[in-house]
Amino acid sequence: MRPSPSCRSKIFCRLIGLLICCWGNSATADLALLQIPDKPAPGTTPSEKVPQCRVTLNLTETQAGQSRIVPGMLRIRDSRGNPIPLPGLLARGTGVNSSPESEQAGIHSWSVVPGEVQISVPQTKLTFEAFSGLETELSRSEIDLTGKTTQNIALAIKRFANLSPEYKTANTHLHLMKLNRQECDRYLNQIPAADRLDLVFVSYLERAIADKTYISNRYTKADLQDLSRTAGVQFGWGEEHRHNSSGFDEGYGHVMLLDIQRLIQPVSIGPGIMKQGTDGIPLSRGIQTALADKATVIWCHNAWGLESTPNFMQGRVHALNIFDGGTRSTYEDSYYPYLNAGCRVPFSTGTDWFQYDFSRVYARLQKPLTTTTWLESLRAGRTFITNGPLLDLHVDGKSIGDQIELTPDQNSVRIRATGRGRIDFQRLELIHNGTVIKAQNTKPVQNHFESQIDFTLETTEPGWIAVRTPSPSVPKDPKRQRQTPFNEYGRELFSHTSPVYLKWKAQSRFDLDQARAYLAEMQENRKKIASQFLFADPQERAAVLDVYSDAIEDLQSKLKSR
Repeated sequence: MRPSPSCRSKIFCRLIGLLICCWGNSATADLALLQIPDKPAPGTTPSEKVPQCRVTLNLTETQAGQSRIVPGMLRIRDSRGNPIPLPGLLARGTGVNSSPESEQAGIHSWSVVPGEVQISVPQTKLTFEAFSGLETELSRSEIDLTGKTTQNIALAIKRFANLSPEYKTANTHLHLMKLNRQECDRYLNQIPAADRLDLVFVSYLERAIADKTYISNRYTKADLQDLSRTAGVQFGWGEEHRHNSSGFDEGYGHVMLLDIQRLIQPVSIGPGIMKQGTDGIPLSRGIQTALADKATVIWCHNAWGLESTPNFMQGRVHALNIFDGGTRSTYEDSYYPYLNAGCRVPFSTGTDWFQYDFSRVYARLQKPLTTTTWLESLRAGRTFITNGPLLDLHVDGKSIGDQIELTPDQNSVRIRATGRGRIDFQRLELIHNGTVIKAQNTKPVQNHFESQIDFTLETTEPGWIAVRTPSPSVPKDPKRQRQTPFNEYGRELFSHTSPVYLKWKAQSRFDLDQARAYLAEMQENRKKIASQFLFADPQERAAVLDVYSDAIEDLQSKLKSR
């Protein structure tokens, strides 16, 4: 006779009780060993025990006949193309939000290889992929580890470019959150070096309540100097000085103050960010303090913010960060108009929260690398930005950031531009005064892609010349949904040089229509701020509105003189 359901339940409970008695006080520890992992290894079930091979692995690069171990990125795939988890290595996507579509091909499929490492992988046929920074091709090797318990593997990394003797790369905008100090130290010691950056600016910022988790705020200048000695990458210090009209809406804007002598207070302004106070302090006050201290001023997020234009018009900004934290707008929206209105502002970029992309500034240096010499090069405009393609531009033998004098007797220039990249960036585009005047498709060269432009421009007006790859899309703009290729971290490719400037009959470019548009913009923003923002008294309102009034007066004077 089969026992009744109630009887079976009693028997089951007694068995469970007996097991618990046997476990005794060790039950908690044993149960921890029985936890099912969040995700089984690709191609397996939680109950499978896959024989493992202990691999000793490094990435090697040969230069001038000498082979050396270099840091870089590693991805291992099984026969189905699924990435193999490598828990002993630092995940490249640490701190970056993941999604199902990004885990297979994006940043979360890569791990950091800081040097020679030991990893455990299944004893089967696997595909090993690796690269180091932006100047190497992708290394891919299929290796059969069936039946092997140990294996030594050296993956050869091949360079297709080496800009390091002349150019040094930096991320000008980085914060980290929700890590403990040990995790943050590991992140900063490994990821910038493996991405082959030369310099990283870790910057302080504040937001009420949330900044309790901003671990990068706890790094002092001395801490960053110590990191510079251990990581093989130099670290600089700075501050993101900012204002929002509400929590995340557009206010006066965000600006990086780099290589500052001290924190410039208040770091964040207004109730939108700090949940207290008023909107009564303009960003220009902190900017002018930073300038007096010989700091470098970089506007953030594609010139987002109501106060960007008056500060650009009055020459208080050294560079403009493009795509630091996302593709908020295009070059045509946020950069070209300033150049056409007579502002000589070079390109810069960074990644804001975590290094979610390769984004960096290449700056041409004429002195040994320090934070000071690199920022000097940035301010001089000897830069290009990229998250993949490598650019070069020469106009009549002059380089990025230089100026050429044109006359009626010499009204043409010869332009030579190149682009190279591990990923096919589709084409190289030559820009004159904001318009694409020449484009050249890419072609494969070994395991990377290249494009070249050789063009003679005839002109009888002042202006500027730059070169770029196609602009990435703008997610919130339905008119800008053209999709460019993605890099290994799952981000749309971008790259753009700062300009070479052209003077005509000793005159620089000053587009009257664009200047009038900025004049109208500042007048409208002044009205908006006066009526909608919060001030304690008329003096506070006047202090903010004076920023716009002064810039409007200066621009009106320039327009009258034309």
